[in-house]
Amino acid sequence: MSLARVPDEMLFIGTGATIDPTATVGERPARLVADLTLRIGEGALIRSSSVIYAGSTIGSHLNVGHNVVIREENHIGDHVAIWGNSTVDYGCVIGNHVKIHTYVYVAQFTVIEDDVFLAPGVIIANDPHPNCPRARECMRGPTIRRGAQIGVNVTLLPFITIGECALIGAGSVVTKDIPPRALAYGNPARIVGTIDDLTCVVDPPLVERPYPPSR
Repeated sequence: MSLARVPDEMLFIGTGATIDPTATVGERPARLVADLTLRIGEGALIRSSSVIYAGSTIGSHLNVGHNVVIREENHIGDHVAIWGNSTVDYGCVIGNHVKIHTYVYVAQFTVIEDDVFLAPGVIIANDPHPNCPRARECMRGPTIRRGAQIGVNVTLLPFITIGECALIGAGSVVTKDIPPRALAYGNPARIVGTIDDLTCVVDPPLVERPYPPSR
């Protein structure tokens, strides 16, 4: 484990952490950051070749796969899992019990609430006019509300809101807000129903409804 990037007194890692020797914890950002303190709660598991930058606050039981990058100025909750080769860019807010699968890119200034799932290959954008001289001033990722499920290879464009418990189908490009509990897919994504309409596709069914009303 490399902790030489920022002074030890700026690193607060909770008890029970398992950190691979090839992981880097406390990487110093190239950007000017007001507070380089890194806080990681108890029970963290950080696997090989992952890099966690200084200047973030992360809750307990972080579970990080191989080659994961977590940038600076992030606020991340408890029991967050980030699978291999995914990146959380700087300035994001991520809630509790969030699962981010492999090869996911979470752009700067994205908000992800509790219990969200991002499937492999999800790409999040935050810049409506790339390379505009003033792009930094309006840059903002989407807001993904509690319990939303984002399918494989979905692209989420800036500024939009994905409603609570909404389900976005694989390969979709989401350009507009999606209401709570909606089922949407396509390019651009269109609302085709609600998650309450869905039934189990297995024969015989394993459950009556994959998303019960109480969810």
